[in-house]
Amino acid sequence: MRIALIHALRHSPPPIEAAFARLWPEARLMNLLDDSLSADLARDGALTPAMTGRFLTLSRYAAGTGAEGILFTCSAFGPCIEAVAAEQAPRPVLKPNEAMIEEAVAAARAAAGGRRPRIGLLATFGPTLTTMPPEFPANVEVVPCLAEGALAALDAGDVAAHDRLAAAAAQQVADCDVIALAQFSLARAAPLVAAATGRPVLTTPDSAVRKLRRLLAA
Repeated sequence: MRIALIHALRHSPPPIEAAFARLWPEARLMNLLDDSLSADLARDGALTPAMTGRFLTLSRYAAGTGAEGILFTCSAFGPCIEAVAAEQAPRPVLKPNEAMIEEAVAAARAAAGGRRPRIGLLATFGPTLTTMPPEFPANVEVVPCLAEGALAALDAGDVAAHDRLAAAAAQQVADCDVIALAQFSLARAAPLVAAATGRPVLTTPDSAVRKLRRLLAA
């Protein structure tokens, strides 16, 4: 079974490939990367129809190779991915964060008891904290948190600094029921974030692989 992975950050392939190796090693993966998408979004400050068109082009190429499912790993482009999902139906198309949101909401509700659940949303790419919170249910409180400098450290190859900055920033949301890591590239910092906060930590790669496998098995 071929799964197309479409990326807008060059750091995204390793964590999702590692998740597939652990959770669905039989899947055959193909990677499509256009890291100019994230650069253009950071420059423009908003999604544009042209960006949606670029996502549609990438997904059409993936479908043309015979991919039976498509997983996007770029969490700041939700509306663009929704356009792809509508066009590609019934082929499964997953936003990078939808499966993690489902798992994080369930875990936060279980931890909260009768009060309103609180989810700390940790990101290293600022636009994600604008586009992603509306994807959570209205009856859940999302507390955004940006790990300043972490993505720049990763870009420079300093993975230890990336993880350290992510864990330090996460302490700002340590009073939440769970912590959700918004970027695929953040998954590597999950153990340090959990140690720094004492909270359950959800990552996008593992959640996405679990959901996509369920969808395609059905």
